[in-house]
Amino acid sequence: MDEELRSLTERLRRESGGGAGFERLAGTGDLDELADALTAPGQSLWARELAAFRLGLAGDRRAFEALVLLLNHREPQRCASAAYALARLGDPRTARAAAALATNELRVAYALHPVRLLVELRAPEAVPALITTLERRLRPHDPYRRVALACVDGLGALGDARARTVLNEALAHPTLAEAAVRALARIPRQR
Repeated sequence: MDEELRSLTERLRRESGGGAGFERLAGTGDLDELADALTAPGQSLWARELAAFRLGLAGDRRAFEALVLLLNHREPQRCASAAYALARLGDPRTARAAAALATNELRVAYALHPVRLLVELRAPEAVPALITTLERRLRPHDPYRRVALACVDGLGALGDARARTVLNEALAHPTLAEAAVRALARIPRQR
């Protein structure tokens, strides 16, 4: 069993209290049954999350909307699981959705996993979204340093020269300077 699936299954087993309903969803190989769990009235969050995650790993795009909602959830474990499944889903809408979440200033507290997902996807939307998000985090006393650090690390991993300016600006911020030096070193020099 995939380690992420095992971890999610154990977390949701505890959350749900176990039982026949949980075991049915966790054990079924019927993608239609999982898809039904996403839209059935009265489904609990754990059931929707389990169904969406399993559909995502199976490459079933019916999971897309539910996974995007979970990517923007207040609970980091749900965001991390959704990002993992979205990265494997193969839906062309994923990068655009992750970029929208990463750059939404009203939801910046939940932008960490969308930022990391963009880096993993290496989509065309990634660099502009990470630059925008990092520029906003360079304001004095910004409380979202983990998001800023993820942007710096991600821009370094992507190695795109468009990030050079914002990474140079990040050098002035003590909590980001070391990561910015590493990120800048990964960007090829222009000739």
